[in-house]
Order: sequence, then structure tokens, then C-alpha cells
Amino acid sequence: MAEVDVGGIKFTGGKMSAVLIALSTAAGIVWGAAEFYGDYMDMKERIQSYEAPDLSSIEKELAVQNQKMDSIQNEVGIVMQELDTLSGDLRDIKIDLRDEQKRLYVLETTTQKDLLDIRKSIRTQIQEALENPLSN
Repeated sequence: MAEVDVGGIKFTGGKMSAVLIALSTAAGIVWGAAEFYGDYMDMKERIQSYEAPDLSSIEKELAVQNQKMDSIQNEVGIVMQELDTLSGDLRDIKIDLRDEQKRLYVLETTTQKDLLDIRKSIRTQIQEALENPLSN
């Protein structure tokens, strides 16, 4: 087998393989750490240079929408008040109509009774006139 003598230490084939594996692993770790550190520094720079987007136009639009919603809510409130007033008026109209119907019913009943009384009176007068001996 091949042997290498370094600083008085003899390395055989198995030891050389182990040393090469250890050196390549260490190199991989150093390279990975360097990549990670580079990515970290890039991200740190991006985070520090971050500027929030300008949302003023959206905020203005929201303010306009809020004003419109307030206006609509006011109009709905006014309409609801008018509906309450109209429903009260409608109740009053129903009551007045009912009262008027009762009055008309009483008037019609009284008129019919009066007509019957008048007919009866006329029949009685005609009968008396026919039975009167002087009327011949």
C-alpha cells in the first residue's frame, strides 16, 4: 500500500482517505457557510433598503367610499323615518275609513227604515182615501 510521510507521521491509504474526506467535508462546510452568509447579507441589505409602497391613493379612495357610505346610511335613515310616518298615516287612514264605513252603514240603515215608514204611511193614506165614502 501507499504510504505518505508528513511531519514524521505516516499516512496509509485508509488514513489518507479519511483525511481527504474530512478535508472535503470541511471545505464544503466553509463554502456552505460563505454562501449562507452572502445570502444573509443580501437579504439584510434588501430589508434595510425596503420602502413601504405609497398607499395614499388607496387611502383617498377609501375616504371617498366612506363618505359615500355615510351619505347612503343617512338617506336610508331618512327613508326609514318617512316609512314610519307613512305607516302611521296609513293606520290613521284605515281608522278613518272604518269610521266612515260605519257612518255610511248607519245612514243607509236609517234611510231604508225611513223609506219603509214612508211607504207604509203612503199605503195607509191610500187605503184611507179609497175607503172614504166621500171620495166617490
